[in-house]
Amino acid sequence: MDTVVHNAAKQRFELDADGEIAFTEYRLSPGVMTFFHTLTPPALRGRGLAARVVQAALEYARAQQMKVVPHCWYVSEHIAAHPEFHDLVAPRSQG
Repeated sequence: MDTVVHNAAKQRFELDADGEIAFTEYRLSPGVMTFFHTLTPPALRGRGLAARVVQAALEYARAQQMKVVPHCWYVSEHIAAHPEFHDLVAPRSQG
């Protein structure tokens, strides 16, 4: 359990722990990463793995100057708990 890996082919950030993968999935549109699912296998829960993959994904979005849409409840709660990421949230569409 070391490094979060950006698996661009699968459009997700992954962390291998004990042979199982915790991840957060996204889809891209111009200038925006939409997060729709985060998963930690049951045997790995409670170890902060989801937080690590989401943190890495948000740092990537910032480095790429992208906004984020947190459709995933976990990503939404992570952003709410970390004010340093509030500016990444894309404004809601008007109309």
